[in-house]
Amino acid sequence: MNQIDLNQRHAIVTGGARGIGRAIAERLLASGARVSLWDRDAVALAATAAEIGSPETVHTALVDLTDLSSIETATELTLAAFGKIDILVNNAGIAGANAKLWEMDPADWLRVVDINLNGVFYCCRAIVPHLLHNGYGRIVNIASIAAKEGNPNASHYSAAKAAVVALTKSLGKELAATNIAVNCITPAVIETDILQQLTQAHIDYMLSKIPMNRFGKKEEAAALAAWLCSEDCSFTTGAVFDLSGGRATY
Repeated sequence: MNQIDLNQRHAIVTGGARGIGRAIAERLLASGARVSLWDRDAVALAATAAEIGSPETVHTALVDLTDLSSIETATELTLAAFGKIDILVNNAGIAGANAKLWEMDPADWLRVVDINLNGVFYCCRAIVPHLLHNGYGRIVNIASIAAKEGNPNASHYSAAKAAVVALTKSLGKELAATNIAVNCITPAVIETDILQQLTQAHIDYMLSKIPMNRFGKKEEAAALAAWLCSEDCSFTTGAVFDLSGGRATY
């Protein structure tokens, strides 16, 4: 593992109880940061916190990312625990059910967009003022290769993640002169529990598009995220980093 210096940094990782979020939290902790795990699953949140750190290094907040007031409360709790916030990793997301656009349940469309896109907006809206106050910050948004290519039978997910890419570019420009870098990662499929939400046909389709002929690993996503959270990422903002095993074509 390459060493990244995040000593004295204080991070929030949404969806931090499992999957990519947990892997990112573990890598940030290994790099010296203190981490607040934000998640909606209280049981998984408590278990993960106990497994990956101590009360001095890991804070938890039960958060509904579709509710701005819930995010604002979690922000205040995190500030009370850490004193400041330096890093925000917007990782939480859902896949939603697979369906053709004209057959998709509108409620499923709205739920995917609300969590995957609006949740990122709400978190950035709550946290950015604190980063501006500090005069320093790093924001990393986890999008998807589907944002760039559009996966069939996943128009809600693809559209929401494409909007996250655009949000990243806009916010990166807005904060470019403030020492706050905003970047996003567009992974192909990473082996996590989210695969359980998808049909086998959709999983097989996504694997067929990856030249490396394998899915990505959580640790690979965490390694890239950790660098983007660091001071070494100093002249890159509003950028999109592929993590696709060669799938990305632009």
